[in-house]
Amino acid sequence: MSQQPIATVRSCPTPRPSPQPGGPHNRILGGLTPQGRARLAATLQPVTFALGDVLCEPGERMEYVYFPTTSVVSMVYTMEDGASAEMGLAGSDGVVGVAVFLGGDSTTNRAVVLVGGGALRMKARALREEFAAGGLLQRLLLRYTQALITQVAQTAVCNRLHAVEQRLCRWLLMCQDRVQASELEMTQEFISQMLGGRRETVTVAAGRLQDAGLIRYARGHISIIDRKGLESAACECYAVVKAEFERLKTTTGTSCLNAALCRIRAALAITPAGGPPSVTRIRSGPCRRAWSTASSSFRAGSTR
Repeated sequence: MSQQPIATVRSCPTPRPSPQPGGPHNRILGGLTPQGRARLAATLQPVTFALGDVLCEPGERMEYVYFPTTSVVSMVYTMEDGASAEMGLAGSDGVVGVAVFLGGDSTTNRAVVLVGGGALRMKARALREEFAAGGLLQRLLLRYTQALITQVAQTAVCNRLHAVEQRLCRWLLMCQDRVQASELEMTQEFISQMLGGRRETVTVAAGRLQDAGLIRYARGHISIIDRKGLESAACECYAVVKAEFERLKTTTGTSCLNAALCRIRAALAITPAGGPPSVTRIRSGPCRRAWSTASSSFRAGSTR
């Protein structure tokens, strides 16, 4: 992969990230309580990137971390001879700069924008302080890191054992999951660099997928036509990584709190004519177990 200068970060028109649930969001930040998001708002700056922008280089001190909203960033490892391969992807599901809160200030890979779009950036020092304070943000970041480790490990296995056509299907599905669109703007040369394969091999694989009616490719644009067909043609690596992300997404503090509150409502069987539940009912039977779970989650989450 040819070396590119560090990307120039262009400020978005909006001076502050919008906490509104209807706008572009990041899953990690969205997992915080409203109070937690409001408290972090002053430390977050909206930025926008174009395809090919480089967010960090190997061994370079990271001054910022990025929470993608509509962009997708690829972590790429480049060998001494120039050959490169993708290690992982980060979109609205994650964060770019895991090394910052794990105790380091640099990484061995490049972070390259795969799909242009928006992100929220935070100074590395600010995130270290937030992480060290514990609380819900720390737990969300650690859960994401666990899922990312699964993705990196599975990608290594996939690149070693599976055919290019299967890997291309997996990669396209992962990109679509993170951009939430069926149209992707990228060249086959760029894709071959991400997959660690030859351009000619990727061209043949893409042609087979197009002939099968799964995708349409023209002039640097890829349209996903048949997602279910892609899932069937992909190797099991896509399902493994997706399942891990979904599993960890459903076990965050706010998710546990919401689930516990639902169990409380079901256990109480509250009706309009029933009046408010008594403390005795809340502290007995299934209500007590649900209430204990909800209280623990709320106390842990509301403090940050």
